[in-house]
Amino acid sequence: MNTRRHALLALLAGTAVLTGCASPQVTDYAQERPQLELDRYFNGRILAHGIFQQRGGEVVRRFTVVMDCHWEGNQGVLDEAFTYSDGSTQRRIWRLTKHADGRYTGTADDVVGEAQGQTAGNAFRWNYTLRLPVDGKEYEVQFDDWMFLVDDRVMLNRATMRKFGVTLGEVLLSFTKT
Repeated sequence: MNTRRHALLALLAGTAVLTGCASPQVTDYAQERPQLELDRYFNGRILAHGIFQQRGGEVVRRFTVVMDCHWEGNQGVLDEAFTYSDGSTQRRIWRLTKHADGRYTGTADDVVGEAQGQTAGNAFRWNYTLRLPVDGKEYEVQFDDWMFLVDDRVMLNRATMRKFGVTLGEVLLSFTKT
């Protein structure tokens, strides 16, 4: 009987550990407001300010983004112009498709394959692999991107960047609709 009790306690402890490690799902935010309609928010001009932090927390890059966005039906274009604190620039043009149930897919020239995302409530979760240039080489890194609508004008974004499952750092952004 003592062995049974230990086995049951071990099972319960293991379940608690696994439950504690479960990551949030976008549907966890379904009741949150204001309701995020991606094609409505990303329509027109958006300004963003951001930083990139290495996994130890050190901020190694600051940047601004000017986004010109428009939609025709369920097809959207997000034209992003980045300016980094060192004076360098970059451009990324996302082509998005809105699907049923708050799902989105997207492509960009430096994205490997197709990005997948979903909205629920005030949240949007976006997953993709990006070809990232570093010191003359390109690395494929995975992004787990979370956006949260704060009000009609402001949205906050946190993206975790990983390679081989190892966290490299985080990108933090504040979007402001003009």
